[in-house]
This record gives sequence, C-alpha cells and structure tokens, in this order.
Amino acid sequence: MSVKNTHFGAESISKMLKDCKSVYFIGIGGINMSSLAHITHSRGYITAGSDRTRTEITQRLANSGVEVFYGHSEENARGFDAFVYTVAISEDNPEYAYAQREGKPCISRADYLGYIMMGYGRRVGVSGMHGKSTCTSMCAEILLSCNSEPTVLSGAELSSMNGAYCVGKSENFVFEACEYMDSFLDFNPNIAVILNIEMDHVDYFKSMEQIRTSFARYASLVGNEGYTVYNCDDENVISSLKNYQGNRLSFGIKNQEAQLRAVNLFSRGGRYSFDILYLNEKLCHVDLSALGYHNVYNALAAAGACMLCGITGEQISKGIECFCGARRRMEYKGSINGAEVYDDYGHHPTEISTTLKGARELTKGRLYCVYQPHTYSRTHALF
Repeated sequence: MSVKNTHFGAESISKMLKDCKSVYFIGIGGINMSSLAHITHSRGYITAGSDRTRTEITQRLANSGVEVFYGHSEENARGFDAFVYTVAISEDNPEYAYAQREGKPCISRADYLGYIMMGYGRRVGVSGMHGKSTCTSMCAEILLSCNSEPTVLSGAELSSMNGAYCVGKSENFVFEACEYMDSFLDFNPNIAVILNIEMDHVDYFKSMEQIRTSFARYASLVGNEGYTVYNCDDENVISSLKNYQGNRLSFGIKNQEAQLRAVNLFSRGGRYSFDILYLNEKLCHVDLSALGYHNVYNALAAAGACMLCGITGEQISKGIECFCGARRRMEYKGSINGAEVYDDYGHHPTEISTTLKGARELTKGRLYCVYQPHTYSRTHALF
C-alpha cells in the first residue's frame, strides 16, 4: 500500500526544518524528486537519497555531489535530520520505517514542493489532465530565452535545461501541478494555469464532480492577489470555476469572449502559425515548431502565464518559436527503412487520439501506432 501525502503546509514545514542540516529523499530517481534534491543541495543542505536502479537522472545527482544509494536500507538513512518521500513507496519501506520510528520529520514530495516554492515571488503552477509538461516547458523556454533565469520543475526533460529542472536566480518559479491524489492542493501558486479537465486517475477520482471540485480548490489557492489562467473552451474548466471569485485570465480559440485568443490559424504539416490577441488587440504572432493543434492551447496558456510575469509579446513569440518540444512529447527519434519514428508519452485515450491526429498531418502514407500501457489497471479502467 502506498504512503499517503502529508499536508503540513509551508509554515509548519519551515518550523520542522528550522535546525535541519541534512535531507534524505526516498525515491530520489523520479523526475520531480531529483529536481527537489538538486534545489535542496543548492541551498546548502547535506543531501542524499535512494532508488531502485541507476539511471541518467541518478548519475546526474551523483555528479552534482548528492549521494545516491541503490536499493532501500535502514543503513542508508541513518544520521539524516529529515526525510522527503514519494507516495509510490510502501509503508514497510525500511528507510521510511526507520524515520517514523526515530521520530524524524517525514514529508511527502508534494508537501515539500509547496514549501520550497514559497521562496519565490511569482509561482506559476501548470495543471490539467493533459499537456502539463509541454506547457511547463513552453513557459520555461519563454523565460529562458529572455534571460529571466527562472527556477523550473517539469515532468519532462527539455534540452534548454539539460534535464527536467533548472535552478535560477529570479522571482519566477514554474512547476508542473499534478492533480493525482490531490497533490496540487499542497502547492502555493499565485498564478494557477488550468489547461483542461476530464476523467482520469480512476483509482482515486470516482466522478467528474470530485475532479471539478479539486480543480476549483486548486484555483482558490492563488488568493486575492493571484490569477487563474484557464481554458474557456473547456466546459469542465468553466464549470469548476463557476464560484471562483478571484482574478481571471481566460484563453481559447473558439470562445469569442476569451481574453487571450488564437486567430488566423494556419497549419504547415501539423505545425500551426497564428496570431495571439489580448483583449482583441494583437499581442504577437507565433510560428509553432511543436506539432499539433493542441499545442495552440498550450502556447496560449504559456503566453498568459508569462504575461503575468511581466514578459512582453515579442519575448513570448520568440520563446514559443524556440520551443521544439519536450522529451517524449511527440519526440522525433529518427528514420528506419524510410519510416519516421516518433516517441510520445500519451497514455490517456484523449492524448492518444490527439497524438494520432497530429501524426496523420505529418504523412499521407501508412501510420503505425505501437502502444505501451501506462499500468494495465489504468488502461483497463479507461478502456
């Protein structure tokens, strides 16, 4: 059985870690966990952790001075002041059991991330059932291209960051806000992006009403001074925000009332060019390098979030055009016997359908799809 999220909150965690000099990460090899370990290490803490196998991610941690153990053992964990864990571990994990027995602070990944981000003035959380990693990467590309020096935690690797994270020096903190098990409710965004909402994670969410309620709570986290940037072409998003009283920035293609709107769309083999209007005035023109109609929505969301960070239309246009895609998001791998091969992480029915529509625009020839289930139970439940 997986270990549950903690919900201490940033203020309580700050008190818990007041005299802490070392932090141990159980499950350090995950993309988000490794990013948090790097940030923790950069802040001067003695940092270490464990995972099952050696990967490029764990090797990068080791190269930066973070000690990585392969396999979980009580011996590894001894002497550390605090523990951060991924909910993927079980309660009988020897390192987690040791920390509990010794009365050490044990903090779930999401809760710890919520604490870490409070050191930044502009906290952009990208949520939604689909497109989080791509939109987060687009935001990163925009901010990096104008030398904004953001700190970014994404769920996918980006060549501009040489990984899935970067540690910057500005007030801008961009992160992927995952809805699974309501993890995003432990975060503290003041710019909350909502890309789309539909049924997913059926082992946790039992109804659309439960999902809409969770996203409504997520939007409310921005407080009175923050903004929710949302897709007003998505009926579930609109429904979830029906009682939302905070500041809004809407984006869309079909809805004429959208504050940010894509117009004059033109496809070049599945790669779209368009103008972005803000309050019916032209903000910028965009030529997408990333494939697919869905990336028009991701670009609009990224533009809205970056606008609220003080980025100009010209800088937004340049950054989006520099974005060639995140790793495993319709990533071109090469050619075999004349067939072009792409790798995509999409595993939800909507994502698969969207990916295949984009792939169809690339070729008039035969299109093959090889599908790898992202857990058999999820595939069965969504079938």
